[in-house]
Amino acid sequence: MTNSSRPVLGACMPVAALADHAEWLVEDARDLELQDFCEAEVLNGDWRERARAARALLAGHRGRLGIHGPFWGFSVASKDPDVRALVRRRMDQGLDVAAELGATQMVVHSPYTTWSHNHLGADERARADIISLAHDTLMPAVRRAESLGVTLVIENIEDKDPMDRVILARSFGSEAVKVSLDTGHAQYAHVTTGAPPVDYYVTAAGDMLEHVHIQDADGYADRHWVPGEGSVNWRAVFAALARLPRMPRLNIEIRDRARIREAAAFLDAAGLAR
Repeated sequence: MTNSSRPVLGACMPVAALADHAEWLVEDARDLELQDFCEAEVLNGDWRERARAARALLAGHRGRLGIHGPFWGFSVASKDPDVRALVRRRMDQGLDVAAELGATQMVVHSPYTTWSHNHLGADERARADIISLAHDTLMPAVRRAESLGVTLVIENIEDKDPMDRVILARSFGSEAVKVSLDTGHAQYAHVTTGAPPVDYYVTAAGDMLEHVHIQDADGYADRHWVPGEGSVNWRAVFAALARLPRMPRLNIEIRDRARIREAAAFLDAAGLAR
């Protein structure tokens, strides 16, 4: 694969790390996902000042911009109506940030867990209940996202069946809801819970896949290692990505942000991305 035909990698980082990577992001119009705005303390505080700082640091940036939406401490399919009301408020706060920044994607966490997977067949209402609760929680955000030109992408967390969140995303009947893949989460599910390998998650999502978190892991924990340090089969993953009708955003999401360009260099040297 020639250098020009390989997909261009983006990255995930907080605003505080932008100064170290702004030139790299700007020079190849790389995609960016800002990750400050999933924190309740940030959303309840003066987040606009942080957003202004981001815009200043990204002067000249032509890549696509997204944010990681709020997720700490809740499920988007909670059975508690008071929790669902709080989640609606958090999603609205996230979309406020997206509107301020001009972001076009917001990552939302999947409600499917290992526990739910093992009980979906034991209760005939279980699948429908998760979808119904998620609709009650997220439909206002979906309608607002449509008006803002933002896509909510549902990221796998514990998901054992890669089709569950694809079915959930399709159930909204909206172009503003698609699917995200976290490679390290999928590797955890594959090794620890018996889920399919990571490339199967790509294939299952198909044309619904619009966002990928690139991170390596050992299958035991959510490591967020540099690619090559864990056991993800990157050639299989990128072969599956190449078969999609369009390439999703590919954002490196590693714990040590100082090594983002090292992570990109590994995939570049392997001839997979640049």
